Order: sequence, then structure tokens, then C-alpha cells
Amino acid sequence: MNIPRPNEENALGLSDWFGPSLDLAIWAHETFLVEGGELENPDHAHLRFAKIGYLWTNVANTKKGRMIIGTAEKGQPQGAMGKWSKARAELQVVEWFGQVPDFIITIHAEWWLQAGDAERCALIEHELYHCTQDKDAFGAPKFSRSTGLPVYVMRGHDVEEFVGVVRRYGAEATRVQELVDAANAGPEIAAAEIAHACGNCA
Repeated sequence: MNIPRPNEENALGLSDWFGPSLDLAIWAHETFLVEGGELENPDHAHLRFAKIGYLWTNVANTKKGRMIIGTAEKGQPQGAMGKWSKARAELQVVEWFGQVPDFIITIHAEWWLQAGDAERCALIEHELYHCTQDKDAFGAPKFSRSTGLPVYVMRGHDVEEFVGVVRRYGAEATRVQELVDAANAGPEIAAAEIAHACGNCA
């Protein structure tokens, strides 16, 4: 399957736009998560059965002076919300994805259109690294007592970037000197040149 692309009219349009992408969800799952996938990453094995919704947007976003090109967040609306605000936010998520997913990954569509394949893959994997299954007090994967389903949480970086992204795409993917040891073995897939601008990252 080719790497999906957002609708150019929406991506480059002047009106603010968010659009769910089933194609991007399928491609990311089959490429990185499925056992035997073309670029399968065992680091993401805990996400094989997670529900992950993907959104395109053309809305400009910055953090600490840097352009945001991707974010990962829990699917359930977070933060202090009134009952109506929470219900409204949940309704919007269900309208996009048919359910409230475990995680939502949002990608800046205009950036995606001009990026190379390695940069796109590095960004998706970076966001997937933020999505993880919680661990119990003994370090084992945590499951809900009431539903038996995995308990998912957001994850921060190993150092200033995820070691796995550097290992797979090379030091140029992050320009983080502290992780050069992970890159010395050479990238497993392709060299990627991207100054990550993820909304989850400080």
C-alpha cells in the first residue's frame, strides 16, 4: 500500500480543517504494527490491538517557537471539562472514528505533502512511541480489572528523543547528539532528515 496523502484542497486551503483518515490508520497499522509488516517494529507490538485514530489538519500550531507537525494523545478527551464540554468533545471523536479510540494521532497535512517517505515514517513512529501500555508495580503490562483490556498511557522520550526512532532512521532524524550511540550502528530502514516538531514534546 502506498503512503496515504491528505486531500490537497483541504490541506492547502485557507479554512481550518480536521479530517479523519482511515487510509493512514490502515497504512500505519499494516506497516509498523502487524507482525511481518514491511517496516514492522517490535517496539510497537503492544499496540497491535490498540484502537488508534488518525487525523489530518491544516491548522498551524507552534510550541516554544517550533512548528508542530504531529501529536499523539489519548482518545478520551482529557483535562478539566464540564459535563457538556466533555460530552461534546466525545461526540466529535465518535463522529470522526465511530468510537472513542485509545489514541489519536494528528498530522499536519501540508507538511506531510512536502515531506519524503523516510521523514513521514519517522514522524509516525515518533508518535507511536508516545503511545504505550501502562505497567503494574512489578513491571508487567497492566490490564483493567473491570474490562480485561490493556490500560494505555502516554509516554515521554527516552532522553530527548526516542532511541528507537534514532536507531531506525538515523541521527539526522532528531539532531540529538546524546543519542549518537544508538545511531552508530546505522539506521535499520533509511536515513531521515527531520527536526521533529511533535506537540507532545517540550
